[in-house]
Parts: sequence; structure tokens; C-alpha cells
Amino acid sequence: MSGHRRVAILISGGGSNMAALLESMTGDHPARPVLVLSNDPAAGGLALARAAGVPTAAVDHRPFGRDRAAFEADLSAHLDRAAPDILCLAGFMRVLTAGFVGRHAGRMLNIHPSLLPKYPGLNTHARALEAGDTQAGCTVHEVIADLDAGPVLGQARVPVLPDDTPDRLAARVLPWEHRLYPAVLRRFAAGDRTPVLLP
Repeated sequence: MSGHRRVAILISGGGSNMAALLESMTGDHPARPVLVLSNDPAAGGLALARAAGVPTAAVDHRPFGRDRAAFEADLSAHLDRAAPDILCLAGFMRVLTAGFVGRHAGRMLNIHPSLLPKYPGLNTHARALEAGDTQAGCTVHEVIADLDAGPVLGQARVPVLPDDTPDRLAARVLPWEHRLYPAVLRRFAAGDRTPVLLP
């Protein structure tokens, strides 16, 4: 792995964006995966990662209750052992504290299913439809302490159709997430923060 940037991917569920990232990190890609880490030991993405030969770990957030610092300390112990250069949040459904984000400042990415700065947080597709938007999409951004507010590193746009529901729109955006995130990671791992714009 000499010369490659080491990547840890954090997930909470099935890991479709994680799978797209893993599939991309081959050949001449400047990065390689060293860990897939989840807050849910039953997350489907862990089995996918193991099948791809990537080390996995899980820290169940539930026993920690409201003690986010203790939960993040356990996450950090796994990350310290893997020593990643870059962290990719891929459907990781826990809000991270400013302290955790600060320790990884400038090297943590996230994908969000809206055209940020529009619609940070949840229910993005429903909010886009309610607003009468003609375009929706997804954004990869650098993670900062403020939720979904870091510098934009890439966006993919899709048209909003007259008969769209939140589920239909989400289903059309998802394949673009799977193209955008790997494209941004490739560029970011090579030291280039110029935003990727798709299609």
C-alpha cells in the first residue's frame, strides 16, 4: 500500500455508498481502504466489506446513551489502530461532536442527499419537493463541526419530475451518489480539492 492514502469508511446501514467507494479504490486509485467502522454491529455493510477483504469493526452506540464522548473514544480507538489518512462518512447516522471532528479536520468527507447549502439534516427530498425545486441532487463536502456546512467538494444534479415523490426522487439521486463520492475521493486523495460537478 506504499504511497496510497489510507481510508476509513464509517457506516450505519447497508453501505451502498461504501460499496461504491470500495469498488473504486483499485488499480491506479491514490487511496486504499483500511477499515469499515459502524455504530451498528448488525449493519449490512459490514458483511459487504468483509467479503471485499476490508477489515471491519463496530461500536454499538446504544449502550452509551447520551455519552457521545465515551462512544467517540471507542470509535477513535479503532481509528487510531487503522491510522487512516482520510475518513469517509457513508450513511453514518450519528452526529459527531466538535471535538471528534476537530481531531480529523481537513481529512473527513461526507455525502449528503441534497444540493447543499440547501436542506442540511434529514428529509431532504421531501423538503426539495415542498419547496417546488426544479433540481435536486447530492453533495460531497468536508466535515466541520456545523452540520452539513463544510466546504463543497462535489455535486451531482438531477431534474425534479412532475410526478416525483420523496422515494422516487431518492431512487434517482442514489446512483449519482455512487458516481460522485468515488470521483471526489479520487481527487481529494490526490491532493486536489477542486469541486467535482456531475453530470
